[in-house]
Amino acid sequence: MTDTNQTTEAAATEAPAPAKIAMEIGDILKILPHRYPFLLIDRVLELVRMKSIVALKNVTITEPFFQGHFPDKPIMPGVLIVEAIAQAGGLLLLTEVPNRDEMLMVFTGIEKARFRRPVVPGDQLRIEVVVKAWRVTAARLEGKAYVDGKVAAEATVTCRLVPRAMGAGSAEAEENL
Repeated sequence: MTDTNQTTEAAATEAPAPAKIAMEIGDILKILPHRYPFLLIDRVLELVRMKSIVALKNVTITEPFFQGHFPDKPIMPGVLIVEAIAQAGGLLLLTEVPNRDEMLMVFTGIEKARFRRPVVPGDQLRIEVVVKAWRVTAARLEGKAYVDGKVAAEATVTCRLVPRAMGAGSAEAEENL
């Protein structure tokens, strides 16, 4: 009987599992500044605060980039898959920023990018991003994009939180990156 009581007591003192949050497109639009045609996240299946996110991107033939990449053999550009990884990571990070309407999460680096298989119209990207390091204004994230359970692309991205008021292309903005 003692063993049972100790097991019950141990279970009662363990921290609860982190809440997993899902988001629809309306929720995503409230957090990310991206809009069509550059919003590359359609849904969030799971978000564990400050740790990880699982998001979806439905790839359709109506995507504007397929007009030129490539007309007879449409393939989603790898850089846009990395952008989708970064947007998922930005969504995860920006949920923790109270004044996110005044800030932008910008790329500062891409490392270890690998493209394993083509992504084509009709595919659904499952984007999984894990936080590797997170400070108040900067983060390092590892992301993988899957199609049908197989890795299509992966990359480590770094990003930084900057005030929107600095303005794109300003000397001050470039100095602070």
